[in-house]
Amino acid sequence: MNIAFHGAARTVTGSKHLITLKNGTQILLDCGLFQGMGHVTDKLNDFFGFDAKKVTYLVLSHAHIDHCGLLPKLVAEGFEGKIFCTSATMDLARILMMDSAKIQMQDAEFSNRHLREGEEMEEPLYTDEDVTKTLGQMKIVEYEEDFEIEAGIRLRFTDAGHILGSAAVHLTIAEEGKPTRITFSGDVGRYGDLLLKSPQQFDQADYILMESTYGDSLHKDLDPIENMLLEIINNTCKIKKGKVIIPAFAVGRTQELLYALNGLELKGKLPDVSYYVDSPLSSKATEILKNHPEVYNNGVKETLKVDHDIFGFKGLRFIESVEESKALNADPRPCVIISASGMAEAGRVKHHIRNNIGNHKNTILMVGYCEPNSLGGKLIAGQKVVEIFRDEYEVKAEVRSIKSMSAHGDYEDLLQFLSGQDPAKVKQLFLVHGEYEVQQHFASKLKDAGFKHVAIPEYHQVFEIE
Repeated sequence: MNIAFHGAARTVTGSKHLITLKNGTQILLDCGLFQGMGHVTDKLNDFFGFDAKKVTYLVLSHAHIDHCGLLPKLVAEGFEGKIFCTSATMDLARILMMDSAKIQMQDAEFSNRHLREGEEMEEPLYTDEDVTKTLGQMKIVEYEEDFEIEAGIRLRFTDAGHILGSAAVHLTIAEEGKPTRITFSGDVGRYGDLLLKSPQQFDQADYILMESTYGDSLHKDLDPIENMLLEIINNTCKIKKGKVIIPAFAVGRTQELLYALNGLELKGKLPDVSYYVDSPLSSKATEILKNHPEVYNNGVKETLKVDHDIFGFKGLRFIESVEESKALNADPRPCVIISASGMAEAGRVKHHIRNNIGNHKNTILMVGYCEPNSLGGKLIAGQKVVEIFRDEYEVKAEVRSIKSMSAHGDYEDLLQFLSGQDPAKVKQLFLVHGEYEVQQHFASKLKDAGFKHVAIPEYHQVFEIE
């Protein structure tokens, strides 16, 4: 048996890890889209590094696009097997993949309308028809279910606490009568998350694929999220009379923002300005989360006793049409605009940033991890000039960040996630989904914790598994 790392290898996007058994059976863990990788992004998304037709099964950890966003392309290239995931992941993946196809087609159309001499026409990676076919191959496996994929291959999901439906993947694979236990963390959430339950402990593994996004960081903001939002909105909207633009992932981050703003209203502190969620996808994701109250932590359940709508408050409006979205840019009044995507790489938020980045009255508020080469990453890094839709813009708006809103655990969370393991029994721990320098820091912390065999795979690298 071997495992090959075809994505999220020394980077944080494009999750794809392929297990190949001696009999030729292939199990792909995730099939994510590369995002925010600069000029190489399209090339990375065009080439899997393996034959889609030869993949037997796929196990999906969660519905974020950097984990599920190339499933329709995999299916279009000949993958015919089952895709195993939790029920909430299936609900979210449906809207996220459809939205991804739509954005790709819209962005390609926009770019093609502004082609310069000698440039080639852009094509979307897949269509909504490919997404529909993909959904037909998905099969629900619930948390804690001991599920037999086929003779000798068993699957179990545990709650990873990252987003609605997110799971750590536990495979037990028997070859020649010998069982091998492989755990893939997926993305690990926060202990003490604003909305969700904490990540679950899991049984002993022989091999672990471990995410490491924040393997060198602690999410210790001095003020609670509500206080930081209050200060930023007051300063921008009330004092400077500007707009707050918040790029936020449609799933997870947008709902956390709405919950925090709702908390301000419950305390009588919410600034009296207009609040817009300019993302039809975010609206759908919010409704899906409302339909899965079983994932809420105890704090949210207590809030529900006094407020039946924890994502709604005075002044909030969900924007649907493109015309309404464009009208926000022409409206000079102070407001707060929450819009996808989180890395500011696509969708309506990119247009909002382009229209507001040149005004010192405005604030662009980043609320999670951004790949360094993404627009969001460049803004966080303090670049004074950024490229948006092939034109350069001077950054005059204030750029702020709330690190504690990340849906990824910091290194203390990640170590706590592994605390139920006997390090001496883990034959190899592979670090994925992280920047290389961060992974090196985290590897040293893992070795201090007793994990002696830690590897940081390179892109397309293959490892033998005993």
